[in-house]
Amino acid sequence: MNKLLCAFGLFLTLCIPAWALDAGGSQRLADIQKRWAEIQYQLPEKQRAAEFEKLAAQSGAFTRSAPQAAEAWIWHGIVTSSWAGAEGGLGALGKVKEARAALEKAIQLDPQALQGSAYTSLGALYDRVPGWPVSFGDEDKADQLLRKALEINPAGIDSLYFWGDHLNRQGHPEQAREALLKAKAAAPRPGRELADQGRRQEIDALLQEIQTH
Repeated sequence: MNKLLCAFGLFLTLCIPAWALDAGGSQRLADIQKRWAEIQYQLPEKQRAAEFEKLAAQSGAFTRSAPQAAEAWIWHGIVTSSWAGAEGGLGALGKVKEARAALEKAIQLDPQALQGSAYTSLGALYDRVPGWPVSFGDEDKADQLLRKALEINPAGIDSLYFWGDHLNRQGHPEQAREALLKAKAAAPRPGRELADQGRRQEIDALLQEIQTH
């Protein structure tokens, strides 16, 4: 991450390099990513909320120890939103707001981090949570964020999957199918094998849903 973050106001002329994770931070990130995939794709549904709660404590600690690392905030947002989804109900509303704040913080720090993953995850949140007055769901905002994610990472499995899901929700099944087939053909991510496998299963399930409707 060699993009420069420039401070304004009293520090108008001060520019500092964006935070880069050291070896320990990179390993911590990888451990959180791996555990997330294990919970999301290997555990029974009824066990996920408790395990995501534990992982959210770890990802929250990561943001406190590396507050300038966008990657830490991205994954705290992902874990917290996954916890909200696993828990469901009104108790999830506070968690999705916390997830939104974490992802917005990541974009503020480095919008390009993890190939624009903050835009992907934030767009998915806006697409899936209830709208006003219950929560902040907004299909137009989701569209804007997911398009931005695709600008940064046009061939990524996640950016294409969530874009395809969005298109299907908007009543464009053929365009959704095209995006999902591209997602299925995305290059594998080293170290993310379980996540890739699980995501491809979700892609197949959505393709099947589109075909049968």
